[in-house]
Amino acid sequence: MTPSFSVRTTAHFDRLMRRLSRRHADFADRYAEALAILRSDPYNRSRRHAIIKLEGVGPDDGQYRLRLGRWRFRYDIYRQDVVLKRCSLRREDTYR
Repeated sequence: MTPSFSVRTTAHFDRLMRRLSRRHADFADRYAEALAILRSDPYNRSRRHAIIKLEGVGPDDGQYRLRLGRWRFRYDIYRQDVVLKRCSLRREDTYR
């Protein structure tokens, strides 16, 4: 049995979350999905989630990224605590 992780947020993440939830109705569903994934498997040991460890990113800058559709969540892991640092929306025209 894998141990469960606790998920916390930073003040910066909370500000981003409030702003994005006002503009995008689907944010609440994706956030709930992200919480469920990060509580159970933040290292992606099951290889079922779109989680990668970012290269060239220092500690406390969101070393891991979870991709859920157009949404991106960056976080760090400290023992059994997952700390959400950033959330963002990938735009439709990003690579045009």
